[in-house]
Amino acid sequence: MERRAFLQNSVALAAGTLLPGGVMAAERGVEPGKEGKPTIKNYRALGKTSIKMSDISFGAGKLPSASMILRAIDQGVNYFDTAPDYGNSETLIGEAMGRIKQREKIFIASKYCSANPYPGHLPVGASKDEYIAAVDGSLKRMNLEYLDVVFVHAIGEKSTSLQEEERRLLDENMLAATDALKKAGKVRHLAVSSHGPNNLEPLLGKAVESGHYDVIMTAFNFMKFPKLPEVLHKAADRGVGVIAMKTLAGAKEGNLDPAGAVFEHAAFRWVLQHPQVAGLVITIKTVDDLNLYVQASGTPFTAADQRALDHYVALYGQSYCRTGCGDCMGSCAQGVDIANILRYQMYFADYGDEKRAMQNYAQLNNSSAAACLTCTTPTCNGACHHALPVSAMLQAAHRSLTFTAVA
Repeated sequence: MERRAFLQNSVALAAGTLLPGGVMAAERGVEPGKEGKPTIKNYRALGKTSIKMSDISFGAGKLPSASMILRAIDQGVNYFDTAPDYGNSETLIGEAMGRIKQREKIFIASKYCSANPYPGHLPVGASKDEYIAAVDGSLKRMNLEYLDVVFVHAIGEKSTSLQEEERRLLDENMLAATDALKKAGKVRHLAVSSHGPNNLEPLLGKAVESGHYDVIMTAFNFMKFPKLPEVLHKAADRGVGVIAMKTLAGAKEGNLDPAGAVFEHAAFRWVLQHPQVAGLVITIKTVDDLNLYVQASGTPFTAADQRALDHYVALYGQSYCRTGCGDCMGSCAQGVDIANILRYQMYFADYGDEKRAMQNYAQLNNSSAAACLTCTTPTCNGACHHALPVSAMLQAAHRSLTFTAVA
């Protein structure tokens, strides 16, 4: 079916498609974009899967309403990433999917997680039944018969050993559950995601080499991941699809280039110029986000984009903790979980996700940054290859992320 016809049939009820006089755009036969809305211009094959995903895709971690899903579909977005521990995201997607006629044109990814507050990732030792129950819960909440992709989520997030995380990556119960879910028609593809900070590259490389995974999703942006291109090439050689996330390098600020280049577009184009990357997932919270981000679809990376990124690095290179880096891990004698704390601070200060950031931080207990307030030997500073003032950043994070007042 032609894309225009699909959109007309699928999302005639999508919020935001009203034309003057109260007539829906789809009912009038107006192609999306003709009434001024930007649309997706490029769809890319996701490895050897049958999925051709929109190059700009929808991260539903802060989904405000079902209508946002319908708006995105109306503008050509066809890949949606959610999880049971993303608040009411799956429930809202379920409301939207109840109004979609052609499910096979929309790709939904969720995670092997509980519905508890983030992080609800199923741990090593979870039973086969628990993995199956996680997917069944997602399907019920989203009014779906199957997931296109299910993720082992956030591998390398916890400061456990490489061997321990490899156990979660290749857990026999998880693999047996995945096989059963595929045979039952409830899951099409297995994937793994990582934003580090522990062993991002070796864990994703192991996933690619294992032959069990169809897709990897990785933190990847212009702030340099020197070892990651090797993994991306290995994935491409083996037909494993690659999705990028954390593409805005902290999202400190947009529209920085006085020449007029839009920072978000520049950051997206930098990622999408890599042929191994099928698409990127970006959190979309507002209609303005959706319209801004979709404008970057199918557009080339330019010299003006590079200048915008260089300007961003000049402004924030000495204050942005590189997602997935992990150079500082293990440098603190007090066991402070440096990289994750600074990531939670990024959620708090830059993403506007204060509640999630504070909840995540509260779960760290003995590995929080409380010890940094009285530390007189900040070895973490010397461990950062980017010369960040890690100790001061951790103290500021602790003050932001604690529920009680800190002197």
